[in-house]
Amino acid sequence: MPTLKDVTIEILKNLPASATLEEIMYKINLAAQVVEGIKDADLGKTISTEELLNKINTWGK
Repeated sequence: MPTLKDVTIEILKNLPASATLEEIMYKINLAAQVVEGIKDADLGKTISTEELLNKINTWGK
């Protein structure tokens, strides 16, 4: 699995020179969340869709 550093380098290579700092940080943050999610999934740190929906249904109550 590529590291966050590897993914960040690819993101920077593919962004246009006109990209703003906010756009760069958004894409890097999104990539970091995806990398972290993949690590969690590989470690079995997941919940079922039903569990997720039950958690969402408790929000705002």
